[in-house]
Order: sequence, then C-alpha cells, then structure tokens
Amino acid sequence: MNFLRGVMGGPSAGPQPSGADTIQKLCDRVASSTLLDDRRDAVRALKSLSKKYRLEVGIQAMEHLIHVLQTDRSDSEIIGYALDTLYNVISNDLEEEEQDDSEEENSAKQVDDLGSQFTEIFIKQQENVTLLLTLVEEFDFHVRWPGVKLLTSLLKQQGPQVQQIILVSPMGVSRLMDLLADSREVIRNDGVLLLQQLTKSNAAIQKIVAFENAFERLLDIITEEGNSDGGIVVEDCLLLLQNLLKNNNSNQNFFKEGSYIQRMKPWFEVGDDNCGWSAQKVTNLHLMLQLVRVLVSPTNPPGATSSCQKAMFHCGLLQQLCTILMATGVPADILTETINTVSEVIRGCQTNQDYFASVNAPSNPPRPAIVVLLMSMVNERQPFVLRCAVLYCFQCFLYKNQKGQGEIVSTLLPSTIDGNSVSAGQLLCGGLFSTDSLSNWCAAVALAHALQENATLKEQLLRVQLATSIGNPPVSLLQQCTNILSQGSKVQTRVGLLMLLCTWLSNCSIAVTHFLHNPANVPFLTGQIAENLGEEEQLVQGLCALLLGISIYYNDNSLENYRKEKLKQLIEKRIGRENFIEKLGFISKHELYSRAAQKPQPSFSSPDHMMFDHEFTKLVKELEGVISKAIYKSSEEDKKEEEVKKTLEQHDNIVTHYKKVIREQDQELEELKQRINTLTSQNEQLQATVTQQVSQIQQHKDQYNLLKVQLGKDTQHHNSHSDTFQMNGIQTEEVSKLKEELEEWKNKHELLQGQLREKDSVIEKLNSSQLEMGTTEQSSQTIKSAGLEHNSELQKELEMLRSQIQLQAAEISKLQMENQKLQVMNAAADPALGDSGATAATSSELEARLEQEIKELKSEVKALSEEKESLKQHLDSSSSTVAILQDEKSKLQREVAESKKEQDDLLVLLADQDQKISALKIKLKDLGVPVEDEDDIESGDQGDEDEDGDEDEQD
Repeated sequence: MNFLRGVMGGPSAGPQPSGADTIQKLCDRVASSTLLDDRRDAVRALKSLSKKYRLEVGIQAMEHLIHVLQTDRSDSEIIGYALDTLYNVISNDLEEEEQDDSEEENSAKQVDDLGSQFTEIFIKQQENVTLLLTLVEEFDFHVRWPGVKLLTSLLKQQGPQVQQIILVSPMGVSRLMDLLADSREVIRNDGVLLLQQLTKSNAAIQKIVAFENAFERLLDIITEEGNSDGGIVVEDCLLLLQNLLKNNNSNQNFFKEGSYIQRMKPWFEVGDDNCGWSAQKVTNLHLMLQLVRVLVSPTNPPGATSSCQKAMFHCGLLQQLCTILMATGVPADILTETINTVSEVIRGCQTNQDYFASVNAPSNPPRPAIVVLLMSMVNERQPFVLRCAVLYCFQCFLYKNQKGQGEIVSTLLPSTIDGNSVSAGQLLCGGLFSTDSLSNWCAAVALAHALQENATLKEQLLRVQLATSIGNPPVSLLQQCTNILSQGSKVQTRVGLLMLLCTWLSNCSIAVTHFLHNPANVPFLTGQIAENLGEEEQLVQGLCALLLGISIYYNDNSLENYRKEKLKQLIEKRIGRENFIEKLGFISKHELYSRAAQKPQPSFSSPDHMMFDHEFTKLVKELEGVISKAIYKSSEEDKKEEEVKKTLEQHDNIVTHYKKVIREQDQELEELKQRINTLTSQNEQLQATVTQQVSQIQQHKDQYNLLKVQLGKDTQHHNSHSDTFQMNGIQTEEVSKLKEELEEWKNKHELLQGQLREKDSVIEKLNSSQLEMGTTEQSSQTIKSAGLEHNSELQKELEMLRSQIQLQAAEISKLQMENQKLQVMNAAADPALGDSGATAATSSELEARLEQEIKELKSEVKALSEEKESLKQHLDSSSSTVAILQDEKSKLQREVAESKKEQDDLLVLLADQDQKISALKIKLKDLGVPVEDEDDIESGDQGDEDEDGDEDEQD
C-alpha cells in the first residue's frame, strides 16, 4: 500500500481523515465479521463510499473484496456489491462526474493512471480474472451485470494483458459469448461492448469469437433492432463486426462462406422517402458501408476480395448500393461513402464493372451513372470529398478494365461523338481545360487511368482533335495539353497535365514521336528543368525531367533532329546529367508522393494537397531507375539495347504465338474432355440398358423353358393332336409356317415308311426262297437211298452250313435289335412318327416266323447235297441284304441327326420370336394400343388347333 501511495504521488489530498477511518473500520468488519449480514452491510457501505473515496477504497478494500468474491459465492447480493465496488474503483468513466471543484486540479494528473494501476493490481493474480469469468456465468442479474461491466473496464485499462489471461483460460471466450444469448437486453448490450474491447487487435480471439457463431448472433440482433433504423445497439454490433473482420482474412473468408454477405442486403433498403434522416441512422449506415468496404478492401488478398465482390453482385447488394447512389435526398456524407463503397466493390471485377456501366440515373432522358458522377467531379461547387470519391469511383471502374477504357476513349473519337448528349469524354475534356485547377487535375488523372497499360488506346487518343476557337483550325489533344502547360497555369494544373503526358507517352513510341514533332516541346522542358525555381516549382521540374526522360527512353529514332543521342547531348549541354538526375529525384522525395503511394483511394486534407495519383507513383518508381541509366548510356550501348529490345520483341512475339497455340490446344482439350465425359455418360447409360436387357432375356429364357416343358407334357397327353403346336403368344402367321414345316416332316416320315416297306418285301422274298428250298428237301428224300455213298460228304458240308446259318442268324438278330432302336429314336425325334408302330409289329411277327422256318430248314438240310450251290447263292443274297440293311441303318442315323439339328434350330427360332413378340407387346402397351392377354390368345389358338384336328380326322 505504501508503494502504491508513492506511485500515486503521495497521500491523497481529497479524502477527509474521518472518511479514511470509516473505510478502515468497514474493511475490518468485512474481514472479521462471522455473520454474513454484517459483511454484506459493510460491503454495501464501501460501495457507497467508493465513488468519492476511490483511492482509499481501492488501496484498503480491494484485497478484502476479492476474498468476498472467493468465499461468499452463495450470496448473490454481497457478490453484486463487491463487483460494483471494484468497478467504481477501477473504472475511469465516473471520475470526472464525481470530482469537486476543489479537488479537480490536484487529481487531474492521477485520473488517467489510477484505473490502470488498480487494474494492474487486480490482474497480477490471474486467478482473479478467472474468478470473474466464472461469476459472469451466473444467471443472477445482480452478479452477471456488474461482472460484465467490471471485466469491460479491466479490458479498457489493460487490454492486451487481460486478453492473454482470458485466451489461456479454459473456455474463457466461450463463456463471454453466452452473453449475446441473454434475454435481458441490458446484459446483452453490455456483452457486445465487452466483446468489442476483447477483440481489439487480437486475431486469435477474433477467430475464436467468429467460430463461436458471433456473426449469426450479431446479424440477428441488428435485424431485431431494425437494421439501419435501429439505435445505438446496432452501432455497437457493427463496431464489433468491424473488429472481427478488419485485417482478418480467416474471418472474412468464414463470413463469405457462411453466406452472411447476403444478409447485408436489407441494410441498404432505405426506401423512397429519404428526408429526415436521424443522426443515429446516418451513423449506422455509415458503419454498414464501412463494413462492406472491409470485405472488398484493395489491401485484402486479391482472391478473397474477388470472391466477396462476386458474392455481392449475385446477392443484389451492388444493385442496392447503386440505387442509393442514384437516389435523391441522401445525406452528403452517406452519398460520399456509398460512392467509395461502390468503387471498391467494382474495382478489378469485370462483371461488377460491366454492371456499373449499365446503371442509369433516374433522369429524363436517362443518363449513365458514370456521366452523372463525372458531372459532379468537374463541378467546382460540389464538396471536395464528394469530388474525390467520384474520382476514386472512376479509377476503380477503369482498373484492369480494357473494355471500359475503350468505351471512355471512344467517346472522344470523331466518329462516335454524339452532339445531342453529353459523354464522358466531353466532360473530361471540359474539366481538363476549365479554369478550376482541381477540375484540371481530376480530369487529367481520370484520362490517364483510361490509358493505363493500354498502348492501343494511347495511339487512338492521338486522333482526337479539339476546336479551340471559332475560325482556327482544330488542334490535337496532345498539342492542346502542351499548349496549356507552356502558358504558366497553376502548379496543380501543370502537375495534372504532366502526369497525363507521362502516362500517355510511356511505352508508346508513336506518342513520343508526335510529342517531339512539335519543335517547342523539348526547349520548353529543358528550360523548365534548367531554371532555379522555388520549392513549389521543384515538383514541376521533376515531372518535366521525367517527361523528357520518357521521350528519350521510348524514342524510336524516327525523327532525325530528336534522336536519343542528340537529346542526351542537349541535356548534357543545357542541364547537366547530375543536375537532371537530381531534378528527377525531386518527385519521389516529395511528401505528397509518399502519401499518395500508400493506398489507391485519393484522400487529401485539402484541395491544395492533391498532387499525385496512386497509379502514377507506381509509374515513377518503375521509370526513375531506367531513365537514369538511359541518360548515362553511350550510343553503342543504345544500339545494343535496341538489338536486345528487338530480340525481346521477337521472343515476345514467339511467346505470344505459342501462348495462342497453347490456348487453342487448351480449348480443344476442354472440348475433347467434354466429349469424353459425354461419351462416358452415354456408355454408362448403354451398359445399364444392356444389363437390363440381358436380365430381361434371361427372364424370357426361363419363361421359354417353362413353356417348353409344359408343351412336352401337352404332347404326351394329347397324341391325337400331335400335328399341331400350342405355343403361348405365337401369331397365326408363325403357326402356319410351323404347320408347313410339320408337313415336311410328315413327308419325310412317309418316305422312311416306304423304305421300311421295301425292306419288308426283301425279307418276304427271302422267306419265299427258303420255302422253295423246303420243297426241294422233300423231293430229295425219295432219292435218299440212291445217295447213301455221298452221305458222309454231305454231313460234313451240312455241319459247315449249320455254322454259317448260325452266324447269319446272329447277324439278323443284331440287325433286328438295331432296327428296333432306330424306330424308337424316330418316334422320340418326332411325335408324328408314332404311326410306324404297327409296321414294326408286323416285322417282328415275320422275324419270329422266319426263325421257325430256319429251324425246320436245319432239320431238313441233312439230305441236301445236290442243292449245295443254290443254297450258297441264297446265302450270298441274304448277306448282301444284310449289307443293304446296314447301309440303310447308317442313312437313317444321319437323317435322325439332321432332324435333331433342324429341331434345335426351330426351338431357337421360336425363342427369338417369343422375345420379339414380348417386346412388341410392351411397345404396343406403352403406345396405348390394346393387346389381348396371353391366356385369351392361347385359348384361341387351341380352339383353332382343335378345329384343324377334327378336319384331319374327317379326312
């Protein structure tokens, strides 16, 4: 405490000894009383004394009050008194109101430091700030509100230190963010003030607050309070938003990505009645416009600015700002700030610049907004800040906008001049040659921006002719500028014209040639540079040196009298190289040059300070060094430099050509990529279609197999109708074709039956021959007695014949078995062949009879000796018959195989026809054509087949 008194300049002269004694007694009661009521009364008494005896209460009671906050958390009343007392001690807000006249002089020096010193004592123990954060979480109004006020005061006194403590405290920022959701407006509003102090110049806390949904809550509060028509709460919210967004690229990106730019549009719906604006509304709208400018500031990263500009155009915010720009009755400062805001929203953004060029003022007839603004810029009766804002808007409109530059310059060309309306070019020329030096300067700078980095327009502007007076021939714009320059006008006018000429001639050899073609220009420049003038004229001398240096550096040596080498010799003789370089350095050393180089917006305290343009400072910085080198170069070095320039130009041409080729290839590549994407999508669609069709085909196959099985069962149960097919869904034409094919199979079957009949006749002939052989055996018995001598020989031969007959009988039985198998196969291949069963039965009976007769022949052949040769012949014929039957058997097998193959082909054909018919039915149903059900068609087909069967039976 003694140390604090020493720091504060000794004991305070204000408080009376009785007051100090009272404070000491109260502090003792707070420290020693065991009853809560006694401590509460003592703290309440300290609160009442804390405003008048701020120093004493702070010195003696702060430690006790902090102890109360730590130990008496359960009693909200005493906590509230303690917080209020600490706030009165630490805050400087009430100091001046509480001072008496007698104390004012002695305490004036202490007021500023007292709050910060008490704050330093309080935050020396970081636990005190953490304790305060936990108290702010309490919902009780008597605790939360004084806690918020105390924390705000601490941040005002020792902002960075308290910010750091809150930042490292667990959930410190999040606890304070809950204040914005408090239903009590006074706490919510003071919470906004607290967050204002918390977020000042601390990017880390700004990011945390932003990600704690601060944008959403603040925009909701602004909407609830009535946007621009709201009160001071809206102003506080806007100031907090500026803290969060200014110079914080992360929060700006988060604001844009969260679609919060769209929510700014209702702020600028001011309505048609613009009279009677309150001071608070003007302040609110001014802050809203500044908030828009924070998002599109030229100092932001180009990508972030561009994305915000596009978002403002797409959501209609730019259109709303242009409406205010062209409205009537808008206060001058709001109109000025709106112009500046529109300037930065369109700066460097081609889409926004094109839209701004299409905006018309609500006049009769309508005029472009650019023309209306330029009228204000060249009108000397308009406010100075408004004219500066219009100039900035025009510069931003032309920034990196070759299309806009061409439109402005085209209004000066002879072929496009419209005598019925005022154009931008006419206004610029009028301002360029008016009697107002500020208009001269603004018009010159505006016209220089129309030529910025555009060599084509610099050449076209050489065609502009001006009629200076009646009866005199027209003069070129370039010549008129040099004429006014040589007439000794005001410094501001000459500086503006020199900046225009330097911008015009830089990087344009044709313009340099036109300038040097006037024989008075070079002597005028050398005369201006060589003279020793005052400080006001030094700036003009420096610009004249820059213009002469540009005429040397960009000289193409097309004029014999003003070649580079001759101009250098002229400088050396008339001025001196060192003197020339010194005069050239006057520009960059000037104070106004440094101020203009800081930011694009022209901001001057008075019209007299408007000397330099921001873009021109870049040109000076670029040319100052190269001009200084060019002055000292020899002719040989110039020649080498020319060669290098030509080489570089050729290289640039080659590079340009390849860039064009690469650009075309990129376009072709993009087109091919698009085609590939298209074909890929088509391929995917076709694959999906094929997959679907394959599944449908599989379904149809399954249905076909099922129908095939059902058809087989039907043919087994209805043999009488085996000549017809009952297929579900087959049309009448296809049925007729199938019937024809069935007739062909019947004819083939009849042929096979005929062949079988031939084979039966052969077998009958064989049987008859065997009968004849039996009769010969009977006759031979009569002469048996006569041939006894040959008996032994015949018996041998008989044994041989028996063995041969047995072999032939085995072969015949084998052939019969194969014949039966063949008949079974024919019957299975075609149901219609079932009619051959009767024939097969007769052949089996004949075979049985044949076997019996052969047995009889064996018993009788013992006596056959003389008929041996004839019997051999018959056996040979029977063997030939067997060979014939084998051939017939192989033929029948081949025919059966062919019939199977044809039957398989027929089944495949039926399956294809079934699929086609199903597809046609689906198409007909899609087209709305009625299609009979399959059951009806089947029943109709079956009825037809029944009628055909009846006719066949009658036949």
